Amino acid sequence: MARIAGIDLPKNKRGVIGLTYIFGIGRSSASAILEAAGVSEDTKVSDWSDDNIKFISKMVQDNFKVEGELRSEVQMNIKRLMDIVSYRGLRHRKGLPVRGQSTKTNARTRKGKKKTVANKKKATK
Repeated sequence: MARIAGIDLPKNKRGVIGLTYIFGIGRSSASAILEAAGVSEDTKVSDWSDDNIKFISKMVQDNFKVEGELRSEVQMNIKRLMDIVSYRGLRHRKGLPVRGQSTKTNARTRKGKKKTVANKKKATK
């Protein structure tokens, strides 16, 4: 079992896909890491040697900001936007889409479940 940056990589996946389970590493970064390590992208994680795992782990720790460190940096960036009261910060604070999407009909992922507002009742005589 390969454990890199505190994440257990799935044994039955190809190496390039297995590395993407680490938060902060995508397909292109995974390809670059495996190329530097001299490991084929098609090699399964279970077939990596101990030396390969050590090299890949060292490379990830030295060259990439991953997992907790990256998550905290992203949260700090969002908090900074909210503190300086920028437009994006206000959208984060209100729980609305930040990147200019339409909110009249869609945006349910960001806004949450629909809150129905009842019509005003007519007064009876």
